[in-house]
Amino acid sequence: MPGLLRGIARTAVVAGTATAVSNRVSRRQAGRWAQQDYEPQNYEQQGSVAQPPPAAQPVADDMTARMDQLKQLGELKAQGILTEDEFQEQKRRILG
Repeated sequence: MPGLLRGIARTAVVAGTATAVSNRVSRRQAGRWAQQDYEPQNYEQQGSVAQPPPAAQPVADDMTARMDQLKQLGELKAQGILTEDEFQEQKRRILG
């Protein structure tokens, strides 16, 4: 009998945890959808046109991409694939 109760209790705990996680995910997703739905309706109600998203990426993402490219160039130069002049030219293009 204790084994049966232990199994039932474990099942109840697992089911309760799964339900709590599922509900939290559902609430979070519903909040995101509501926010996405709210913004276009807000523009329509005001009669204004929605602003297009910014064309440029954030500066931090751009700098990270440049740093990655420079690291790859440095590795190519260290391996002897690029000459000093080629390295400097590519570096100038990336930073330019």
